[in-house]
Amino acid sequence: MVKIAPYGTWTSPIGAADAAAAGGGLQWVDLHAGRVWWAEGRPAEGGRVALVRDGRDLLPPPWNVRNRVHEYGGRPWVVLDTPDGERVVFTHWDDQRLYLFDPEDPRPTPISPEPDRRQGVRYADLTAGPGGAEVWCVRESATGPARTDVRRELVAVPLDGSAPRVLAASHHFMSGPRLSPDGTHFAWIGWNHPDMPWDGTELCVAEVGSTAHRVLAGGRREAVCQVEWEGRDLLVLTDPDGWWNLYRVGLDGSARNLAPCREELGGPMWRLGHRWFAALRPGRYVVLRSGVPAVLDEATGTVTDIETDLPVWSSQLAVHDGVLVGGAGGPRAEAAPVTLDLSTGELTRLGAHPAPLPPAEYLPVPVERVFAGPDGQDVPAYVYPPTNPDFAGPDDERPPYLVHVHGGPTGRSTAALDLDIAYFTSRGIGVVSVNYGGSTGYGRAFRERLREQWGVVDVNDCAAVAQALADEGTADGARLGIRGGSAGGWTSAASMTSVKTYRCGMVAFPILDLRGWTGEGGETHDFESRYVEGLVGPWPQTAERYTERSPANRVDRLAGPVLLLQGLEDEICPPEQADRFVAALDGTGVPHAYLTFEGEQHGFRKAATITAALEAELSFYGQVFGFVPAGVPVLELRR
Repeated sequence: MVKIAPYGTWTSPIGAADAAAAGGGLQWVDLHAGRVWWAEGRPAEGGRVALVRDGRDLLPPPWNVRNRVHEYGGRPWVVLDTPDGERVVFTHWDDQRLYLFDPEDPRPTPISPEPDRRQGVRYADLTAGPGGAEVWCVRESATGPARTDVRRELVAVPLDGSAPRVLAASHHFMSGPRLSPDGTHFAWIGWNHPDMPWDGTELCVAEVGSTAHRVLAGGRREAVCQVEWEGRDLLVLTDPDGWWNLYRVGLDGSARNLAPCREELGGPMWRLGHRWFAALRPGRYVVLRSGVPAVLDEATGTVTDIETDLPVWSSQLAVHDGVLVGGAGGPRAEAAPVTLDLSTGELTRLGAHPAPLPPAEYLPVPVERVFAGPDGQDVPAYVYPPTNPDFAGPDDERPPYLVHVHGGPTGRSTAALDLDIAYFTSRGIGVVSVNYGGSTGYGRAFRERLREQWGVVDVNDCAAVAQALADEGTADGARLGIRGGSAGGWTSAASMTSVKTYRCGMVAFPILDLRGWTGEGGETHDFESRYVEGLVGPWPQTAERYTERSPANRVDRLAGPVLLLQGLEDEICPPEQADRFVAALDGTGVPHAYLTFEGEQHGFRKAATITAALEAELSFYGQVFGFVPAGVPVLELRR
């Protein structure tokens, strides 16, 4: 029998520990010799990343297959065919060195030099060099004490442990090299500050053995995001017309769009090693069209969706004998490595869920909607209603709603299962996840709505969606909250200090002071140290804009209580900014709480941290919105 109870007080089988157990995340699905490999985060094992082949762990703890390149990390392993048989090279988090092992007898040995300081040299985007004797990759070296003191090169690392050699150093940032099938050329993607890889990159090619390179595609207003060889040609995802489409590029610089369409077949290169397309055979390719697999036919110039029950696929595609391999999930299925036989449509899930999923009826299926933004621009969003078969709210009560803000900000929300969201919706709290201006998946023009408008367009788009839900009676307009981490934490804090839409906000590992995020400010890592120049304006010419928009300078304008969550080892959004923000808050009378977590970097990986953070957030909303949530400790609020 369905019970009538106030929203927020419903009991749920989805505990914070359940969400934490499922929170590791699938990473880097790949194929070698017909066998499927992948990496997955393990919250119950301190957040380490495990390497798996055909469902079997290859390396026991404490091996952690992860790296720090760009601080977000990149593809951390490669399987090589060597004269001695199949071998694996991977990066280990603790020291960031490259290790080699035989998958049939996994006893890793280091093959890269020991750095002068811990994690001072990092490697990523590993690929096979010629003859199976080397691994080619990006090498990132710390050159001084500042977070921006970094040098990058493409290097060849011999498997016998002898000294690496430099292949190229064309740009400040580069993707891993791709060797041509005939062994005569290699290609890579490079870019320089102040551009980010979704703004402008260059496709470079050099002859093997030469340090001179040519640029075949890209530029300041064109972003190449993936390159692979097909014979003597290059297959390139790039966006000269404003949409990431697949091109064939010759060594003479000729380029042809294989299937022109106003749709995104690529994505932002936040981490090195993404694969948005894979070749079925020459002229036919599997691509991701806004996250859904499709077949691109060069002869007809068409892109045709592949029918699948899993609507959200990660950019980790590989193909073997007509079988597609990747990571896929949906609203009621955790992302998992899968195979899809393209001739029969048979879909096979590999490996087990990291933890048993709750019954499906407690998992919300989002409604994809488009709202009117304040400037007349469409604002896509996913609306997750309160979902619990055991409860309903009183007829005279509307549910509280949380606006969930994705990170990036050059990222996007999808319909993938998120047990953090289900944790709230199963208790009677609605969630809406907004793809505000600046999000990916909608073309360059939509992405560039945020150019010099960070803290304005994102804030206004989210507020417009929240207000629309309140105006139509879906949400209680007096009980709206906003939550986000990283860039989402920025938008949450900026919203709480610039609009009156929300009663409260959760702010996790955030940017709070834009000056600190400039190259001069020194409070972020090298990869994003000039990102804000595109998001806010040239520095220091627009310094007043940096001051005015920063939540750190607007504490006196807070619209309501805030909860801050911060990892103490975060190099992307270090704790200094959150520390200062909370120090300014103390004594103001505004209710707030600040939780910090030892051993956590950017984004929480440990089960205990995720559990504590979710329970604190639920208690926080209960105190602000006026309900008593069941089964969680009461979070102490400071004033």
